[in-house]
Amino acid sequence: MTVETHDLNWKAVAASSVDLFMWLNARTAVADCQGWGRATICHFKTSTMQMNPSTPIIYAIGDIHGRDDLLMQIHDHILDFHRLQFGSRQAEIIHVGDYIDGGAQSAEVIDRLMRGVQGMTSTCLLGNHEAMMLECLATENRQAWYTWLSNGGEETLSSLGLRFGFGEYDPRALADALGPERIAWLRARPLYRAVKPYLFVHAGIAPGIPLEDQQAKDMLWIRGRFLDSDADHGCIVVHGHTPGDEPVVRPNRICVDTGAVDSGTLTCAVLDGENKPMFLRATERR
Repeated sequence: MTVETHDLNWKAVAASSVDLFMWLNARTAVADCQGWGRATICHFKTSTMQMNPSTPIIYAIGDIHGRDDLLMQIHDHILDFHRLQFGSRQAEIIHVGDYIDGGAQSAEVIDRLMRGVQGMTSTCLLGNHEAMMLECLATENRQAWYTWLSNGGEETLSSLGLRFGFGEYDPRALADALGPERIAWLRARPLYRAVKPYLFVHAGIAPGIPLEDQQAKDMLWIRGRFLDSDADHGCIVVHGHTPGDEPVVRPNRICVDTGAVDSGTLTCAVLDGENKPMFLRATERR
């Protein structure tokens, strides 16, 4: 591995407290390069990387949960990093779901995602929190609303300018606050995106079951069976849903959820075909 320090125009990086780090294997972080004034880029020597300029670089962003401040920072840093490292090579940003709930800026996050990132293709997958809110749009069922509101939905209502009293559930008011464009966008979110050798999905998949037979509830909610599995899924599953202090890299999966709403850290995996992943992250200003 080589480590290079660049004195380029990284003022925006330093201002947003964004850094880059890389994992060589599933357990050991070999570099944690802070973006304070100077940006340190950690990467393999050219001889260890398989470059294929015809394939796009993929930037997979973890659970956002209403942290529009971090989302704005990571989008800006992706653009700066991509220009520096890959020039005009094509790129796709994939968000793995859970855009709302917990943080104070859920409406702003949705609007930013709907606008996309200039010059890059964007894919936004459905998360279980979006699914909970969409269910509440269609029902006054007390249990459905309680489940959503007790899992961060109260903050999403506040970001939409709504506040319901105890036991008050109003699907029509929620629909009016969201507006038809946001609702249509949310309902159109896919469950997964497959780009060899990766499968991008919110929570994971049920081991041993073909992709076409996977159930939505597993793709949105699964934890133990998937997280504990050493099975070869036929792809590397890139997912969120289960937060940790740092990203998780295993032979069969990569988790990019670092608990943005509580930790103040939003993580993005930089994926280039069969090469080892790199990671960008945005951290809140202290």
